[in-house]
Amino acid sequence: MSNLVIIPTYNEKENIKNIIDAVFALEEEFHILVVDDGSPDGTAKIVTELQNQYKEKLHLEERSGKQGLGTAYIHGFKWGLEKGYDYIFEMDADFSHNPKDLIRLLEACRTDGYDMSIGSRYTKGGKVENWPLNRWLMSYFASFYVRVILWINIKDTTAGFKCYSRKVLETIDLDNIWFVGYAFQIEMKYSTLKNGFKIKEVPVTFIDRVFGESKMNMGIFKEAFIGVVKLRKKFK
Repeated sequence: MSNLVIIPTYNEKENIKNIIDAVFALEEEFHILVVDDGSPDGTAKIVTELQNQYKEKLHLEERSGKQGLGTAYIHGFKWGLEKGYDYIFEMDADFSHNPKDLIRLLEACRTDGYDMSIGSRYTKGGKVENWPLNRWLMSYFASFYVRVILWINIKDTTAGFKCYSRKVLETIDLDNIWFVGYAFQIEMKYSTLKNGFKIKEVPVTFIDRVFGESKMNMGIFKEAFIGVVKLRKKFK
């Protein structure tokens, strides 16, 4: 069994070394693929230097310019499938996702038999720390809106902390994923369900970033709001 954590980056120099060190310090073995979209702050250079320390375990794919979160993950998924990984994870670089929870997400798939596991803020036991009320309300009701429109029983529909079993990513047509921003996370969960796979939500504590800037903006949120309606038509 082999596990790959995909970490997309853009200007994450304050976080990238610490998050890589934290993943490699876990008792379970994970490999890391950093997909960097031409960060002008030197994020990729830091990763390259760390590759001397973590030979064969730390990988880097550099792309030119910001191409969107969804395309970074699709790039990573294809790379991971080609390299033969059994479980592939999505995780942010900014410690909003606790690296220790990777093991719990893995166990939900490897031991409990689920095809996808989600690090969920809104299932029982999950929570959010250090978010302003307006940001929490926007996120919570976005997930509620998605559940109503798509009629799916997932509490945290927009979560970006996930584990996929290999067969899920082999089954989904990755070249036919429509969205690149916030809606990408929704589309991947919906596609997983529509292809007959089982999803488990694992409660996690989401902590807002301390260093660097959030990539969230209203354009990304608007894509998700409109995109959910389009997704219903995609699977009719």
